[in-house]
Amino acid sequence: MLAVAAVAAGRAALTGGRPPARPREAGAPQQQHPFVIMNPRSGGGKVGKFGLESKAAGLGAEVALLEGPGGGGRRRPGAPALDAGADLLGVAGGDGTQALVAGVAAGRDVPMMVISAGTRNHFALDLGLDRDDPASSLDALTDPVELRIDLGLIGGRTFVNNASFGAYAQVVQSPAYRDDKSGTALAMLPDLLTGLQGAHLVVRVGGQVILDGPQAVLVSNNPYETGDIAGLGRRARLDQGVLGIVGVKIENAGQAAGLLRRAQRSRHVTVLTARDVVIDADQPHIPVGIDGESVLMPTPVHCTIRPLALRVRVPRDRPGVPDPRPPMDWTRLRHQALTFTRAKRADVAVRKQ
Repeated sequence: MLAVAAVAAGRAALTGGRPPARPREAGAPQQQHPFVIMNPRSGGGKVGKFGLESKAAGLGAEVALLEGPGGGGRRRPGAPALDAGADLLGVAGGDGTQALVAGVAAGRDVPMMVISAGTRNHFALDLGLDRDDPASSLDALTDPVELRIDLGLIGGRTFVNNASFGAYAQVVQSPAYRDDKSGTALAMLPDLLTGLQGAHLVVRVGGQVILDGPQAVLVSNNPYETGDIAGLGRRARLDQGVLGIVGVKIENAGQAAGLLRRAQRSRHVTVLTARDVVIDADQPHIPVGIDGESVLMPTPVHCTIRPLALRVRVPRDRPGVPDPRPPMDWTRLRHQALTFTRAKRADVAVRKQ
């Protein structure tokens, strides 16, 4: 279903309109007391591989390493450093850790610096940072510019990328997802499509029901240019002041196959933007994937956007925001989606025997 949705919503986004203007940059003075939080386990140990701790310290930053098996343990990382006089919070870690630090920085109106030391670094990518060279992110300490960007808010918790519900939230619960998001999603989809388990979801915008019973819903901090249900695409802007919403409702395998043929204008895929969205369910709690971390949340779940809530310092010289219209391998996506459809039909046939 996710691959089908990527084909359908992706085509609609890729075939019309011009890419939006790039986010505005403002000059920024060098900070006097930068404090950088690093997760040494993130990205398979990128902090150590790229010597990020020593390089940041050499540029005058105070560095703190997160401890524990997951590098977590604190829900407000950096807050004590701000109390002690830090004037910038940097973070080298995955998107989940970056979201926690972003919430703290935004709450105190202190700039944040993102170091691309996670596994996939989707947030860093959309900020225009070099994902292959995390150390280059430290140039924000010596030659910075500042961006003002939005943040998503779900149940009082900040997210920088997306919150996912339904089938995709079940994918996020897999231990393999952290290291291989797209591969894990594709591997798990056939079973999820066949089982059709989980809560009955209802999506409301402005008090009106826009989706009743979707199998997958993705709410993102600004819309993905490809309308990607898996949240693995790109966002050319993070300052439009809206959430991106993608929902998929497919009742049978035949509709899934038809969806591919009529991908551009399918009634099974809903793509829109809004300032607020509510996801309700027939269960008191539902799993939600928040920036790649699985969380059980009470229903209804409220999501909203915080326009221009976060100041981000980035290097003046950086690769930039990628082309929001990358070439898409439609043949591969069709093959994957049709494979899922055949797998479901075969499973149903076996169950009827």
